[in-house]
Amino acid sequence: MLGAVPARNDFGERLLKLDTLVRLRWLAVAGQTAAVLVVNYGFGFKVPMGFVFALIALSAWLNLFLKLVRAKVQRLPQRWSAVLLGYDILQLSGLLFLTGGLGNPFAVLLLVPVTVSAAALPPRDTVALGGIVICAASLLAFFQLPLPWIEGEVFQLPGTYQFGVWTALVATLAFIAFYTFQVAAEARQLSQALAATELTLEREQHLHSLDGLAAAAAHELGTPLATIVLTAKELETDLAEGSTQREDVALIRTQGDRCREILRKLTSLSSDQSFLSLRLSHLVEEVAEPHREFGIAVTIIKESNAGEPTVRRNASIIYGLGNLLENAVDFATSAVSVRLNWTDASVSVTITDDGPGFADDVIDRLGEPYVTTRARAGARPTEVAAQANAGGLGLGFFIAKTLLERTGARLSLRNSLEGGAVVQIVWPRIALESAEDSAGAIEEAGYA
Repeated sequence: MLGAVPARNDFGERLLKLDTLVRLRWLAVAGQTAAVLVVNYGFGFKVPMGFVFALIALSAWLNLFLKLVRAKVQRLPQRWSAVLLGYDILQLSGLLFLTGGLGNPFAVLLLVPVTVSAAALPPRDTVALGGIVICAASLLAFFQLPLPWIEGEVFQLPGTYQFGVWTALVATLAFIAFYTFQVAAEARQLSQALAATELTLEREQHLHSLDGLAAAAAHELGTPLATIVLTAKELETDLAEGSTQREDVALIRTQGDRCREILRKLTSLSSDQSFLSLRLSHLVEEVAEPHREFGIAVTIIKESNAGEPTVRRNASIIYGLGNLLENAVDFATSAVSVRLNWTDASVSVTITDDGPGFADDVIDRLGEPYVTTRARAGARPTEVAAQANAGGLGLGFFIAKTLLERTGARLSLRNSLEGGAVVQIVWPRIALESAEDSAGAIEEAGYA
């Protein structure tokens, strides 16, 4: 009845408000009451008032009951929405049975609950409600009280005409359900696309503001860092060769140089310049080299051999991979592995550590600003809190994810079965190897 269902429709989020169904039922109660009064008193056609108003009152009492037990803005589970729409079909069928069956012009209102279902509920519920309508229409074609008519006369539709009414009702039901479903599906897709666009724009705004902060930080921190490095060099020359203090001062100097290099990279992230190209394994080795000084074994494994891709030395890729690798080293117990894999269509880099893994309560939100990632390996609860208070705000992960996505990458996070975190970055191969703008290449390849 409903035709092909679009591949991507999140019906789990399409919940009807109870107030919507209640208002529709009040409208039906008012319309049914008005129609009965006009037919009985206006046209003088005798209607079985007692039974008819009993069914109408049942709907009114149901509405009052629902208003008492449910909040006004309560969204109903899909099953209960389908049940209430099914009740509306049965109640209307009862009224039609008392007033002429399919010969009653208001029989067309049997289509309304199915139309509502097609717009908001999954196909299975719409099919079920459509089946109820077809069964009800079939019974009403054979079993009904006479249509209210002029006293002393009996209005009787020819059998062929009544069959035509039944056929028209079923055909209209199928067409309305199908087209309503298609229009609603397109509206859902448009809504999802707009939400995704708004999220992307919001992320870009966050990143642009962080770009400005990074440039300001680089400018403000450059002078004090230069002073620290210069002072460390002077202290290093004054201390005896091989002394513990000299080694500590040398460490301070090297880390100060590293900070200056990081700040220099931050100031160049917003540029679109293309740098010299090199093999993927060489680029990853360049990214990994500074992180081998902290007692954690960083291993690079090539899982593919032939046709290694050549990658542009893009600052966004270098910083993004570096940040993810630094995060893995920080939380690893003893080892981090970086697995490289490529095909003719895609290139993937998978970073795995043997640390505690991602916390279950934040893994789905990682990549959002100010969502911290996880505790260091072996950290006690008090240390976890201290780490969070010490600045683990998740901004680094957010920046790395956004920068890599700018180059066409897709990131996925999970915890390995052996323990530890796994971050996989996958690019369309054309996005890394093309010398043209990566966004245009991705769009042409169908990855946009």
